[in-house]
Amino acid sequence: MPRAVVLLSGGLDSATVLAHARRQGDVCYTLSFDYGQRHRAELDAAKRIAEELGAREHREIPIPVGLYGGSALTDTSIDVPESGGEGIPVTYVPARNTVFLSLALGWAEVLGAGTIYIGVNAIDYSGYPDCRPEFIEAFQALAALATKRAVESRPVRIEAPLIELSKAQIIRRGIDLGVDYALSVSCYRADGQGRACGRCDSCRLRREGFAAAGVDDPTRYV
Repeated sequence: MPRAVVLLSGGLDSATVLAHARRQGDVCYTLSFDYGQRHRAELDAAKRIAEELGAREHREIPIPVGLYGGSALTDTSIDVPESGGEGIPVTYVPARNTVFLSLALGWAEVLGAGTIYIGVNAIDYSGYPDCRPEFIEAFQALAALATKRAVESRPVRIEAPLIELSKAQIIRRGIDLGVDYALSVSCYRADGQGRACGRCDSCRLRREGFAAAGVDDPTRYV
C-alpha cells in the first residue's frame, strides 16, 4: 500500500486531513512539532487522533523556531488576539509551514512515501501567507528539485485537500469520514486539561464553522 506523511497539529483541520488520507488508501505516518507553542494540549490531541484514526506511526519532533519569538503563539509577552483584523495577525509563526514541510519531506524520502498531506486552508484562515495555494505550489516545485526521489522521476506530492474549503465544509467532510472532533484542540490558549478559551481567533473560526455546518460543537470550553 502507498505510504504518506501527514502533518498532524492536533487541530480540527489536520484531523480531517488524516481521515482523508486514510480514505485514499494511504498508510499514514503522522508528524507533529513541539516548536515552543504556549501549551502542549494540541500535541497531546495529535497523539490521540493518530491512534484513533489508525496511523502506522506517530512522531513528535522538537524544533526551535519558537526561540526567535515574534509570534503570540510562542512569545507570552505578546497577547493572543480575540478578534480578527486586517493583515497578517500576531499569531503567525515565521516560516513555520516551510520548516514543517521540509522535515516532512525528509521523512517521506526515508519512508519511501509518495505524498505529504497538510491541512492548510485559504478561505477560513487567519491571514497566514504560508496557507495559500501559491505557497503549496512553490514548495511542490522545491520538492521536485531538491530530492533523490525527484531526480529519479518519483517526486513527493504535496497535497492540501482542504485548501479551498470553508470551515463548515471541512467539518461536514470530517463527519462523513468518521472524525471525532472532541479529540481535537484548536485553541491558541488551551488550558492544561485541553479546554478551549472560547475567545481567541482560532476558537471563533471553529465555533462559527460548527454553527454553519449545523453540527453540535463538541469542544470543551473553560
